Amino acid sequence: MAKMWAGRFSKEVDETVNAFNSSIAFDARMYQQDIRGSIAHATMLGEQGIIPKEDAQAIIAGLQEILADIESGALLFDPTAEDIHMFIEAELTKRIGDAGKRLHTARSRNDQVALDIRLTLRDEIREIRALVQQLVQTLITLAQQHTMTILPGYTHLQRAQPVTLAHHLMAYVWMLLRDDERLADTAKRMNYSPLGAGALAGTTYPIDRRQTAQLLEFTAPVPNSLDAVSDRDFCVEMASALSLLMVHLSRFSEEIILWCSWEFKFIELDDAYATGSSIMPQKKNPDVTELIRGKTGRVIGDLTTLLTMLKGLPLAYNKDMQEDKEAIFDAVDNVKLCLRTFDPMLATMRVYKETMRAAAAKGFINATDCADYLVKKGLPFRDAYKITGGLVAQCIQEGLTLETLPIAAYREACDAFDEDVFDAIALETCLNGRISEGGPSAEAVKQQIAAAQAALAAAQ
Repeated sequence: MAKMWAGRFSKEVDETVNAFNSSIAFDARMYQQDIRGSIAHATMLGEQGIIPKEDAQAIIAGLQEILADIESGALLFDPTAEDIHMFIEAELTKRIGDAGKRLHTARSRNDQVALDIRLTLRDEIREIRALVQQLVQTLITLAQQHTMTILPGYTHLQRAQPVTLAHHLMAYVWMLLRDDERLADTAKRMNYSPLGAGALAGTTYPIDRRQTAQLLEFTAPVPNSLDAVSDRDFCVEMASALSLLMVHLSRFSEEIILWCSWEFKFIELDDAYATGSSIMPQKKNPDVTELIRGKTGRVIGDLTTLLTMLKGLPLAYNKDMQEDKEAIFDAVDNVKLCLRTFDPMLATMRVYKETMRAAAAKGFINATDCADYLVKKGLPFRDAYKITGGLVAQCIQEGLTLETLPIAAYREACDAFDEDVFDAIALETCLNGRISEGGPSAEAVKQQIAAAQAALAAAQ
């Protein structure tokens, strides 16, 4: 394919350089957005009288025909084309003749590609947000089913205090709602049109940038033409939001992996979302969650790629910026893949309530409540803490728990203890006594669920 820019050059570009320079292998996915942007640009050119209206109409009809042919499979991408922009323009000119050559009037590939990637990522954010919101709904549904499923809460991976599975799941709901909000916020800042900035310094043609921005549903044009073509902050911001989303999925995945192990056995994944071993017939591996952990590093790497690519670039456009698409598209694709797999995996998992309850009964996770019992009897907390610590040490030495330790041992440690201590340290009492906002009691969790449902409805 002859190069659109070949006039300045006296010889053909080396084939190796051609292949090195080409981006159609990864920017072809933007064909819809490229055509959408070109239709808006041609519409504006015709209405401003920059090109004849009949040429603008022919361009629009030709572009619509090309779009239909690509989507039907009648038109295949040319792997030798330099990029999707040149491929579509060359195909248009082949189909409608000289009118097609007028499309690039008052436009550069610099503002064209900046436009295409904004349009593409705007579409991708909508899709990713829908997947995040679906996962949030799945977690809320699970939480509603497990407001009384007692689970040991951990710090330092040591049993700490009693919570419920619902309370634990709701922690991830709030993380994901923040992820959704970050993506929405990114989309707002992304939603400005670079079209009309030209190569870097605008154009001498009487274009109407506000018309093209409106046609493409942007808030407004980017105010500065240099910034319009050289800005990739929106790619970095999106990659950052996606990286943090993946970190949240990875943390949850780590817990799923632990909970599936025989050492915990709190849950079991459905057979459709686990794999086996080639040599050990007893194995049921949580590969989905392990892959999510691994892909998190990949998405974080994409963010690092974008930051590193941009950090030394002078204004305005530089060819380095071609690397933006592979990095951000890789992040987008992996996040969507993980969300689409993680959601049904959670929805179909089996919860072993009895195992969770048995684990919560061990590990002295009611020790804080025992200390609080003494505080309510009038002791300073630090004294109560020390007394309870001594009782825990005695239980460990004698193979007992705080529930099975005789009342005589309690009274020997402190005469403030009475028979009602056993009610105070019962797991259900410990749990439902935590009535502070955001806590694990059934009532507090139900309030969280209602607040999360309202937040989700507002986001949709």
